[in-house]
Amino acid sequence: MLSQVQSLREKNRKNYLFLDTEGQKILREVAVLNYQGKLIYEAFVEDHYNNENIRLKLKPLEIIISEINEIIQEKTIVCHNAEHDRKILINSFRQQELSFPSLEFICTVKLAQEYNPHYPSYSLSYLAKQLRLKVTEQFFRDNQAHAAYYDAQFTHQLFFYLIKQMTAKSHNYSDLKNYHNPFSSSRVDDPFQDHPDYKEIYKTEFNRLKAILAEIKTDSNYQSKGVLIIGEAGTGKTHLIMRIAKELLQRNRLLFIRQPNNADTVLSHTYARILESFFQPVPGRNRSQIELLIAHSFTNILSSIERVTNTQQGKKLISDLQNDSLSLFNRLGTEETIRHRKNWDIIERNILEWWTKKYSISDYSHTLLQGLIKFCRYSKPDYKTLVRRWLAGNELTVEEAEKIGLKNWNEDLSREEFALEAIKVFANLSTLDEPLIIVFDQLEGLGLIQNKNILSSFGSAIKEIITHIPNSLIILNLFPNRWQKFQQYFDEAVTDRLRQNIVSLNRPNEEQLKQILALKANLVELKLEEIFIDEELTDTLNQSSIRKVVNRASDYFNYKAYNIPLPDDNTDKIKVPLNLEDRVHNLENILQQIAQLINPLVNFNHQEIDLGEILDQSPTLIEEKGNKIEIKVKQNQTGKSKNKINLVKQKLFSYLDSKKQLINQEYEKPQIITDSDDIGKLTTIMESFTIADEKLEINQLRLSKRKIPEHLLISNDKTNTVIAFINLAGSIFTSRIKNFNELVISYPQFKFNLFRDIREPKITGKVGKLELEKLKYTKNGKFILMDQENRVNFELIYQLIIDIQEQDLEINLKEAIKFLPDYFTSYWLTDFL
Repeated sequence: MLSQVQSLREKNRKNYLFLDTEGQKILREVAVLNYQGKLIYEAFVEDHYNNENIRLKLKPLEIIISEINEIIQEKTIVCHNAEHDRKILINSFRQQELSFPSLEFICTVKLAQEYNPHYPSYSLSYLAKQLRLKVTEQFFRDNQAHAAYYDAQFTHQLFFYLIKQMTAKSHNYSDLKNYHNPFSSSRVDDPFQDHPDYKEIYKTEFNRLKAILAEIKTDSNYQSKGVLIIGEAGTGKTHLIMRIAKELLQRNRLLFIRQPNNADTVLSHTYARILESFFQPVPGRNRSQIELLIAHSFTNILSSIERVTNTQQGKKLISDLQNDSLSLFNRLGTEETIRHRKNWDIIERNILEWWTKKYSISDYSHTLLQGLIKFCRYSKPDYKTLVRRWLAGNELTVEEAEKIGLKNWNEDLSREEFALEAIKVFANLSTLDEPLIIVFDQLEGLGLIQNKNILSSFGSAIKEIITHIPNSLIILNLFPNRWQKFQQYFDEAVTDRLRQNIVSLNRPNEEQLKQILALKANLVELKLEEIFIDEELTDTLNQSSIRKVVNRASDYFNYKAYNIPLPDDNTDKIKVPLNLEDRVHNLENILQQIAQLINPLVNFNHQEIDLGEILDQSPTLIEEKGNKIEIKVKQNQTGKSKNKINLVKQKLFSYLDSKKQLINQEYEKPQIITDSDDIGKLTTIMESFTIADEKLEINQLRLSKRKIPEHLLISNDKTNTVIAFINLAGSIFTSRIKNFNELVISYPQFKFNLFRDIREPKITGKVGKLELEKLKYTKNGKFILMDQENRVNFELIYQLIIDIQEQDLEINLKEAIKFLPDYFTSYWLTDFL
């Protein structure tokens, strides 16, 4: 390879001529460019054209051949499909009774085939688009093709691109396979992740958010403020929130809420995600966000109570806490000792009294505060887990509630009301610490946008939060066009509050994008010039968003390191209105190509010709739509289609592998699992599955007015299956599973699968265990503990759909669903496909 590269590069470039002919056997049009791409000759054969625009270049064939003969002597001729151009020239020279000079021809088709063997087509149109070549700042346009000058210009561009590509490969870019692809991760899933951060991008926007936080902190009324972060997909909205987390998490509490999926439980969903965020560890502190909030706020509360500060013991406690508020967790005596119990009894009594005087006793707030004190009081993991479940509003068993000393919730708990009150408790505590940062992300998915019920509930929830939750910066991340849609479901007071602070994220400049790539490449100790040639880097930096820039860089890396084909770029398929002359010219070209196929057969003993078969083999396909003509290369359509399918499948599987790893990492972290959230995810999944199978139907069953587990009835030609979830405990579990068993018996023709997450407590109640046994012994019912693999696959499919809907993953949803059974070879969800 290296010798051929050197041979081409060491030739005197001034001897290169780039030539293109148009014609069948005899020349009718020719253009010649020098090595710099400058047109040095162009001519059109008389009797073939009637166009005033080219009358100055119309000449008899004998004059054209004579002039070309002088130009090409002792030159190296570069053509696209050189054999074709050479034959036309030889035939034309012969007709004029001239011998064709002995010349070296270089064929860009052969060069492209050698160094890009995976391409489905090597037409000039395909290569120019695939490699994103430009002439006069314009990509290749099919309606201008088959004009000699135009094709010669792109042949010139293609040749020098291939020379650089060959040089790159001769420099052994294949060594890249020894490196991890630094561009493989292009998006931030949540702000608690750690990705490279080039802080010069959106620096002004970041400082503005910090300034708004400072305004909230200095507001004597602790009035919350709203912010809209507006940006297209891939502009870095969540990445900006990650920067906030990295810089401010030591003091501020950042609470991250993904899109709701159930219209009946938007506030409950919000509170569950807030709790999960509170349990996130704070880097460098060995404590979670909730522990820092409690330590700081409790220190300030105790410091304001005179009867605490007036005693010697109280002064010592306050002094210790003010020096290090986290000492609240380890300086009050060993757990289960008398000293520990007395100290915490004093703290609990004083804080509850202070709260009652300041906020009075509401239905939930006083009890919730008591639960937070218990969370601090206990250090044993099993105790903390019980309190965490209790804080989520879950009913415990009688024994569990007694163990942690808390009053149990009951089935009549108004979960939406409870959720709003719980969020308010945390916000009130934050007035003694720092403002909360509440971020609503992943709101762009079509599942949310197209569901008016969820949108309406979300609008109501935002109104409740922004109106009743103090001391908070409430951020909504949205696409520009989604904000227009959301306003229809938001109260005017909410939209007015949000419009006051709109932060727009626009595409960074080229130098900033280049610095992002350099930052990522540096992580694996590579430089950009070790990965890209100039044209590839330019193409990469020309993408429309940060994510697309990084994804394109990843494509080039995979192409060079593992020979994975570059994805087909369909962005520049231009439909141009054609005038009559252009349309006739294009039709003429196609007829000529058909004639080239027919001629050999006609001249072969005049045997019968199947014109239909020949037309099927025609290398072009023309489609006329109104005043528009589309000409498409038809060669290797089967191969191209297969290649595209393989690329989509490869991209999908790569995404699933990467996302699966992340979900597995998150599995062990504290999570709030609710039936409403699981059924919302299942609904999103099955609604998407109906795209692939129109016969698939989803419904729900009823059992009079009695409460049954959250469920869907999924029907198709093969089966009627009920999928239900029951992550509840205590008396609620017992009553719901009794009703579920009745349902199973009532519908013997249906299959019933009842899922419970394996991380939830085991059922220990006598009646509950008995009902489980009943279900196991029915012919059509199953109780399934959702283990890690089952849960990860469930979340993986859900997240795939959300990421596609939000344009975070650029794959067609229907195609992605079609390939799921190939990835999940044996999984209950894909059995419905």
